[in-house]
Parts: sequence; structure tokens; C-alpha cells
Amino acid sequence: MLDSSLDLHPQVALRPEPFGALAYHYDTRKLVFLKHPDVVRVVRSLADHPTVADALTACEIDERRWPSFDQALTSLYESEMLHDR
Repeated sequence: MLDSSLDLHPQVALRPEPFGALAYHYDTRKLVFLKHPDVVRVVRSLADHPTVADALTACEIDERRWPSFDQALTSLYESEMLHDR
């Protein structure tokens, strides 16, 4: 996933919450909790960077945390909240 070029699906809206954000997909009606503000920051920045790894670097996410972000973004991709660019 780290070498992928991803973006928030155009039918997904993010609503800020104290814990992070709620992601709602208007087509599938899925609701997903983004449980950390850093995950929200990375998701919002994906479109501005060529790869997920570049977005993590730009958001100053410690490389030791990358595996957990890889899992979170994979889950978001599989739930159709993210899509390939």
C-alpha cells in the first residue's frame, strides 16, 4: 500500500470529530471511524503526494508507525473509502 497512489473516494465525506473523523460513503452508505487525527491528516493529504509513503513523510509520521498506517489505509481502501488515482 505504501507505494500506491491513493485518494479519498469522490463520494466520501469526512466530518471532523474530537477523536479524528467520520467517513461516510454516499453510494455504499458505509460509515467508518478514523480514530486518530494523524490518520485524518494523512488521508486528507493523499491527493497532494505521489504515493502513500510520500504523504506519510510529508505529514511527519514516524516510520515506526508506518505499519499501523498501512493497515488503516488498507482497511479504508478495502471499504471503498479510498480509491486508486
